[in-house]
Formats: sequence, structure tokens, C-alpha cells
Amino acid sequence: MKKILSFTAALMAAVLLTACSTTESYEVIVIGGGVSGTTAGIRAARQGAKTLIVEQGPWLGGMLTAAGVSATDGNYRLRGGMWGELRDSLEAHYGGPEALKTGWVSNLLFEPHIGARIFRSMADNEELLTVAFETSATEITRTEEGWQVMLQGPHGKRCVAGSVLIDCTELGDVAAGQGVKYDMGMESRSVTGEDIAPEEANDIIQDLTMVMILKDYGRDMTIERPADYDSALFACACQNAICRTPKEANRLWSKQMMLTYGKLPNGKYMINWPIEGNDFYVNMIEMTEEERAEAVRKAKAHTLNFLYFIQHELGMKTLYLADDEFPTEDRMPLMPYHRESRRIEGEVRFQLSHITHPYDYTLYRTAIGVGDYPVDQHHTRYTGWEALPNLYFHSVPSYGVPMGVLFPKEVDGLIVAEKSISVSNLVNGSTRLQPVVMQLGEAAGIVAALAAQKGIEPREVAVRDVQREILNGGGYLLPFLDLPASDPHFKALQRIGVTGIIQGVGMTVGWENQSWFRAEETITVAELMEGLLPYLDQAEAHTYAENRELVTLTELTPLTKELSEEQWQALGLKEYDPQRPLTRLECAVVIDARLNPFDTPIDLNGNLNR
Repeated sequence: MKKILSFTAALMAAVLLTACSTTESYEVIVIGGGVSGTTAGIRAARQGAKTLIVEQGPWLGGMLTAAGVSATDGNYRLRGGMWGELRDSLEAHYGGPEALKTGWVSNLLFEPHIGARIFRSMADNEELLTVAFETSATEITRTEEGWQVMLQGPHGKRCVAGSVLIDCTELGDVAAGQGVKYDMGMESRSVTGEDIAPEEANDIIQDLTMVMILKDYGRDMTIERPADYDSALFACACQNAICRTPKEANRLWSKQMMLTYGKLPNGKYMINWPIEGNDFYVNMIEMTEEERAEAVRKAKAHTLNFLYFIQHELGMKTLYLADDEFPTEDRMPLMPYHRESRRIEGEVRFQLSHITHPYDYTLYRTAIGVGDYPVDQHHTRYTGWEALPNLYFHSVPSYGVPMGVLFPKEVDGLIVAEKSISVSNLVNGSTRLQPVVMQLGEAAGIVAALAAQKGIEPREVAVRDVQREILNGGGYLLPFLDLPASDPHFKALQRIGVTGIIQGVGMTVGWENQSWFRAEETITVAELMEGLLPYLDQAEAHTYAENRELVTLTELTPLTKELSEEQWQALGLKEYDPQRPLTRLECAVVIDARLNPFDTPIDLNGNLNR
């Protein structure tokens, strides 16, 4: 069977090549220039890999730009990596962080076309990166050497070859086309063990949204009444005279609250309103391109009906679609905002218990990005939504995403990012958010570049090598709030965090989901040695197991060897006193420098390979 499959692949590759006059070669090919595709391509190029991003539209940035969702959710206090770079650029453009706090749904709002301009500038700065805009991958074939991809673009057909392929499409189309197994919709709680999952599985996905960006023209801009207009669909989008039976009575706000929810700089309004607004239910995942186009047409019509409701029923007649945002004839976004897609069966499956009880498992050791948003799912436009689990802001601690979610089982040379990673339906309700997806792309780009350069499979790239590059780029591995990424001890805290030698604590504070290393607290010898046990000779470690004294430098000396005051200060530490109880951060810095436990290899499940 393997020989037959190999022959078939070779034959398909031969057919593909005969259709092309020349073949361009790259080390990394990224299909999809959305949020993760953009960061994957840029980061792969920064790692020294010749990289191509293939994007169907004219913009980079996906849901943050082309879909118009230019209000970011989560990770506001976890500023690092390329997520931090984006924020730096936005603040520089608009005049500081306060200039981005224009709406109440987020602390970071901007005009979509500005985001697209920033992403394009970031890509243009990378000599090893090429972006093929308005181009589709029409055929993708796996060969013994890597991948052959036929592209259809503005200048006709051409072929490209690459060592590693990254699927950053909105709905996981590349993975599906390569035979990757995947899930869609909600799993049964008996499968995942998640007690808030439904009893029986279903294929229901989240509502999508065709966003609109409005601005005030100062004159009557009321559109013609749509032929299929029904005010009842939007009657309780906000407080108004025709609202009688709201679906969510506890979320019935004023029309001004609805409008300023996504207020953008320069007086524009992003309308991505989930409360009986422009959310729209359709499952496009397994549709044909023609069927998808028709679904998008219907979603646009739904949004225009909502616009008419805002103008006609709410009296906001001077508001209309902005004429200076999207390069489209209808002034609508380039694509819908997809909240959910296929979810691959990966080498690791990230589930809710891994977030709520991270130290019951070892996956946290493999973290390559962080998230702090609740589980948030949109379902109220689905007929029968009342019977679904209530997943409106289900609180969880902040978390680190394990690296193994990027790798599909049984398909080599392929990495999957965007929203199609290997997670449960519930976890997708948090990992789908923009800052998390940006980090997933960044990690995917690092993995792809290292795999191509070493001539190995992506799943064979060492976890610690990827984490080291993330830290070198100023990114987070675990979501500890104790230190910003700019702090000189940030890397040591992160490295010791993912070894598990000193463990953090997660919590929910009001609307915030947090994790803390408890950097300034002390730690007992017994607690520290319990964490160190997997990294040391067990007989040696057990001698400390019952010691409830607080750790001092003297207590650490048998393990780390004596540190002079000069050596202590060289580590950037202060108040040298071998008898003083050390803080958890001081312990982390000393252990990181003297024992290097981070260098102990681990597998994709976080098991130590000693």
C-alpha cells in the first residue's frame, strides 16, 4: 500500500510540474496571510528561511484587518513577541496607548486599513520573505523532497516548491486536503471529560460575523429598505421601543453602548455586535467555493439589514459604511470573521483540564504562547441555541499553549496554525482570539524554519529550541504577570516556569484571568526540592524532602555550588546574604544560571528525555 501511495504522489507531482514552465523554491511556504500566516511568514524569514506567504486577498492580517475585527481581545498585560511589535506600531501611529482606548470592548482598537499597512510594512522589511497577494493555491502535492504547490494569481499559473508547509487558512482547508483527520463542532463530554461540554456531540460551530465599519457623514445616509428586512431579528439588539422579549435580558444595553462598543480612532465605529446584531449562523467548513460565496452573500445581506435597523429603527440616519477602509466596491470587509474552523487531530490535544489544572499534566512544559481570555462562544443566531451550553465568558486561568497542537498526526512536513490547531471545542473559545493566534503563527514560523534548516520533520524539532527562540524574540511561554518581557530576569523566570521546578498559580480576578509566579514570595526547601526532583539524583533530593525551612543561599549551595557576592551581583541580584530567605524569583535566577534545567530535553508531551 505504501508503495502504491508513493507512486501516486510521484505521479501527481509529475503532472503538476508539467503544467509549470519553472518552479520557484522556498524553504517554508505559508498558505493564508491571516493573523497567524503573517506572523508565521515573518518569523520564519527572521530565522533565516526563504519563505513565501500565499494570500488570496490584497491584505495581510486576516481577522484583525481583512475581516474588520480591529479590536483585540485578551493578552493586554502579556505584551511580548510580535504581538508587542504590533502594539508598538499602533501606538506610534496613533500617539500612544491611550489613543487606542476608544471603545469599551477592548483597550486596543484601530482602523483595519492601518493594521493592514503595519503588517505589510513588517513583511516588506524581511528580505527572505515574499508575499503573493490575490493568489490561490490550486494544487498541493507532497513529494519525497517536500511540497509542490501550483499557484493561480494575477500573472497566471506558476509552481513553487518548499520543504515545510504551514496551513494558516481560515477554515483549515489545506490540512483537510492533505487527509488530516479533524473534528468539527462540539465534542461530547464523555470524550473530553469537560463537564460543561454537551452530553452528545454535534456539528454546531460558532456564529460568524460580517463586520461593518461605520462613520458619521453628517447627512441622511439611510439605505433603501432591504427586500427581506425583518426588524424582529434585531429588535432587542439594544434598548428601544420595539424590544419585547430579549434573548439575553441581562445584556440589554443602550444604543449608545452598542455603538461605542467598538468605537475606533478617527470617529469610526466597528459593528461586531453579538447581541441580536450582525452575528450570523452558517457552517461553511465543508462547503464548495460556490456555496461559501453564497453564504458570504447572505451574511452580508444580514449585516446590511442590521445597518437599516440602526438607521431606520434607532434613528442613526447619518451613519453609513466608511468609504475609506476596505478596498471593496460594497465597502464591506474582504472576508467574514470566522470564529471557528476545523480542529485537527494533532500530536497533542489541548483540553480544558490542561488549563484549569496545568500541573496535573506536563504539557505546560511545552508552552509556546499564552492566552488569558475566557472561554467565549457565540451561538445565539443558531436555531435552538437555548439548548446549548452557556459559554458566555466561562472563566479559566490564563494558560500556555502546548507546542504539539501544531502538528497533525500521520501527515509529514505540515504545520497547522490559525484556528485549526488541535484543541477541544471549548478551548477553541479562548485560543481563537487574535493575540493567541498571532503567537501560534510565530511559533509555527520558528518550527518550520528550524525543520527546513535541519532537514527534519516539524514534530521532531526540539521543544526547547523553539522556546529559546520565542524568548529571544521577547515572547512569553507561560502567562506570568510578575515581570514584563523587558525585565532582565524575565527569561530566567520563564525558563524555570516551563521546567515546573517552581510552579505558578492561576486565578480569576473580576473579568481578568491571571497567573502569577509569586516572584517576591519565599519558598520552602521541601517545595523547591519537589520541583527539582525530576532533574536531580533522587537519593540526593530526598534528603531535603521533609525540610520545611525557607530556602536560603546556604541551603542551595550543595546543589548550585557556592556563589560569591560578586557572582551573585553578576546575576543581576541584590542584597547578598547567604542566610536570608530567598524569593522565588531569586531561586529561579540562581537555579537557571547554575543548573541549567531548561536544557534538559523534553518530548511533545512534556516528558523529560534524560
